[in-house]
Amino acid sequence: MKLGLDLFIEEEYKQFKGKRIGLVTNLTGVNGKLVPSIDLFYEHKEIMLTALYAPEHGIRGDAKEGEKVESTTDPYTGLPVYSLYGETRKPSKEMLDDVDAIVFDLQDIGSRYYTFIYTMAYVMEACAEYGKHFIVLDRPNPVSGEKMEGNLVEEDVRSFVGLLPIPNRHGMTVAELALMYKHEFGYQCELTVVPMQGWKRAMYFDETGLFWVPPSPNTTTITMNILYTGTCLIEGTNLSEGRGTTRPFEVVGAPFINGYELTRVFNQKQIPGVIAHPTSFIPTYQKYKDEICSGLQLHVVNRDHLHSFEVGVKLLETIAEMYPNDFQFIANDANKYFFDLLAGTKTLKEHIFAKTSNEFLLSCSEQLEYFNQQKKPYLLYK
Repeated sequence: MKLGLDLFIEEEYKQFKGKRIGLVTNLTGVNGKLVPSIDLFYEHKEIMLTALYAPEHGIRGDAKEGEKVESTTDPYTGLPVYSLYGETRKPSKEMLDDVDAIVFDLQDIGSRYYTFIYTMAYVMEACAEYGKHFIVLDRPNPVSGEKMEGNLVEEDVRSFVGLLPIPNRHGMTVAELALMYKHEFGYQCELTVVPMQGWKRAMYFDETGLFWVPPSPNTTTITMNILYTGTCLIEGTNLSEGRGTTRPFEVVGAPFINGYELTRVFNQKQIPGVIAHPTSFIPTYQKYKDEICSGLQLHVVNRDHLHSFEVGVKLLETIAEMYPNDFQFIANDANKYFFDLLAGTKTLKEHIFAKTSNEFLLSCSEQLEYFNQQKKPYLLYK
């Protein structure tokens, strides 16, 4: 199997000889032998690398979620590193003055909450505005390219965790998304995509033969990636989603929960593809730092049968019913709910409290079918 990066270095770079190249990447931008794209570009005699651009978590992936990333100088190449998760998320004219084309080489994780795919949208917007060529080096969707889950983001809750009307699990690669962004959502830049060779839509990342490099501190394993489409919703509540533990998004709990009781009730629902066991944990940061949380750990029994969005919704509904005096959706000072941004709608909260999640999940089917038809022209792999 060959990544878009491999093919660009071998052949595709030739059409951009003499062009000044900017590179949007981080520690996941590596080839099959774990050599960084930064090094490959910088050391290539016929690629003129002039600038680097850092998404959320920074160019080396060491910044925590939501942590502002500063622009800096790369110590290895001496090139400027412009932050796209600091003062601005869209490159300014000044950030693009020294480039003719921008290459995007980042590993996505297949869920719409992950901000890299929106960094891509903002860079495409800037490229269209300032006449720069945009090139996407494709990488696998780690949770396969066949399944879709969830609902489309509604207009009034668009944000950097849901900027465009795509479902929670979209089943697309970054190059396919870029094509869709251009032709469906109006990001009309000059676009070149470099597809992979040898990737099939049914593949999970552990079937590719590639090394998994976590795109951020909490994207730990393939199990975490599979569950994330559902358990990321926990972030919008007063439950711990396991940040600050070795199993983020696999363990869920809070000091007010009885893990044994929660596990028993959750397992009684017999949700296909998943089973839980009781656990306790002490987060080292974020919610309930240094406090004992009781809850459960989710285990993927059969990933082909699992719908992780359903798991997340059903788990929240169960906890809301069991702990009505303790469970909360977190609101800011303006009474806005982060959960609504993650959910892509303001109605899911109401369904969870009303115990009508089945009704909401059923309503997703029509939206998924619409998206499935919309994305078909842009799919690059079988």
